[in-house]
Amino acid sequence: MVRQLILGWLSALMLVAGASNTMAGDSGWDFSGNTALQLRGFAQDALWPGQNSSDAEVSVSGEWEVRWRSDEGDQRASFIPFVRWDENDEERTHLDLREAYWAYEGDQFELLVGINKVFWGVTESVHLVDIINQTDLVEDIDQEDKLGQPMVNLAVQQDWGLITLYLLPYFRERTFPGVDGRFRGPLPVDWDDADYESGAKDKHVDMAVRYSHYFGDVDVGLYYFHGTSREPRLLLADNGRELKPFYDQIDQVGLDLQYTKDAWLWKLEAIVRDGYDETFMASVAGFEYTFYQVNESDADIGILLEYQYDERSSQEPLTTADNDVFAGVRWSLNDAQDTALLAGVVVDKKTSETFFNVEAERRFGDSIFLELRLRAITNAEQDEPLYSFSRDDYIQLQLSRYF
Repeated sequence: MVRQLILGWLSALMLVAGASNTMAGDSGWDFSGNTALQLRGFAQDALWPGQNSSDAEVSVSGEWEVRWRSDEGDQRASFIPFVRWDENDEERTHLDLREAYWAYEGDQFELLVGINKVFWGVTESVHLVDIINQTDLVEDIDQEDKLGQPMVNLAVQQDWGLITLYLLPYFRERTFPGVDGRFRGPLPVDWDDADYESGAKDKHVDMAVRYSHYFGDVDVGLYYFHGTSREPRLLLADNGRELKPFYDQIDQVGLDLQYTKDAWLWKLEAIVRDGYDETFMASVAGFEYTFYQVNESDADIGILLEYQYDERSSQEPLTTADNDVFAGVRWSLNDAQDTALLAGVVVDKKTSETFFNVEAERRFGDSIFLELRLRAITNAEQDEPLYSFSRDDYIQLQLSRYF
């Protein structure tokens, strides 16, 4: 039934694509979106019992964006559903509302009500300060994909900075791969059976306040968050065959800084969290240096280096970014086809666990995008966090059509 619903959504997205150009001519309305075919090829058989060990995995996704702005320009609305069908993992077959909100813009304030996505952060390898939206972990292991978050958001702009208030009346549980899926541990996570520290469970009202401004070449963001942790602890279920998430109440202070000087970008993200076991600090800091118009061409090459540190105890939610170094290269051709490549490696200084990542993309014509991803893990011992994914090295091709 769920797969039929997903396929129905995908069919509808494809049908409306053809009508979008005509409707987009109406005053105040804008229609766009994409459909994508994704193919993953795995280098090895799966590690854990129950996982699908096929060499290839096919999925189809679609996203349709409907945006509106009033003639006066003081109101806007957005509606963005996302849907994916996956041939192997039932949990990865899912749909979500990424955005569904109404917003009013005054002279020095904006009020937004509904579902939205909010991103905070400046570093490349990990986004410690990004806490408003929940991670959509079935989409990818890089934790870049996020679920839509219900909110009431008030932003007030003054000469001395931007103050943003968030009231978050409903909590979104993290998605996890199913029994058949790749990128899981020896026991699957039953994320439909989550427990909470708060008696209100997923109805607990979270809140956050953030200050952001710039001082010369320095951009700064500082926030306080109180509510349900987006990172669950994974506890053994009563049946002994699964894990179930437990979401604690936390208080977290976060800071992000970026200093821009000529071709240099110096970056810092840091948090202090009062969590389940103790109060701990985590940070990631580094730089990006860009060589512009290399060899008198239009291409730019950026060199990235970051250090990740996290002092949390083993009782807190698991992290792999506790004592690691990230090094990468960003290559942008700046051509008409938006060709770009990012290659990086993360090495654990203590265990020598190594994670390789390559991402490349190029547009063909006006509406076709081809994306390539390559990910691999080496030197992962059995008692280390990345061992669970040590046979999940893969290459991924995604062909997307935008309309």
